[in-house]
Amino acid sequence: MPGAYERKLRTHLQLAPVPGVPELNLYRAHSGSRISELVDDKATPPYWAWAWAGGLALARYILDHPEKVAGKRILDYGAGGGVVAIAAGKAGADCVCACERDTTGQTVLRLNAEANGVVIGLWNEPDDTPPPVDLVVAGDVFYDTVAAAQSVRFFDLCAKVGIEVLVGDPGRRD
Repeated sequence: MPGAYERKLRTHLQLAPVPGVPELNLYRAHSGSRISELVDDKATPPYWAWAWAGGLALARYILDHPEKVAGKRILDYGAGGGVVAIAAGKAGADCVCACERDTTGQTVLRLNAEANGVVIGLWNEPDDTPPPVDLVVAGDVFYDTVAAAQSVRFFDLCAKVGIEVLVGDPGRRD
């Protein structure tokens, strides 16, 4: 049975098909969501509340090219609401984990996975250890200088041990 907070999220967010990836449904913010009522940490923007361009493009790519993920262990780094992780699960990944640090984002990700009939585990990464996966996917992780530097450092660690990394980002400055 869902808790009060989960019911509140379901009430304030709208479950709807994703633009450009209509095979998937996500709980997302809309004009009446009152997002400020849903976040505990007002300093951390609720990136999980929207489907961002880079994640949408990467999800579309994965669904159009399931051979990139089929039978593989996948990590969605900076998963937000999980659009890329969900696409990987739908495209036949053997195991999908998501790295999302925001606790509300983790709950929304779980709700989105359930709404799409996929299972996604959470992975809280150590700063210096690549995950036991075959592929890392990441959408929209270069949104500021700090996030970009952390992401590049992590991706470099993955690449050094032979883990392929796919990034979807609309060419941000950082």
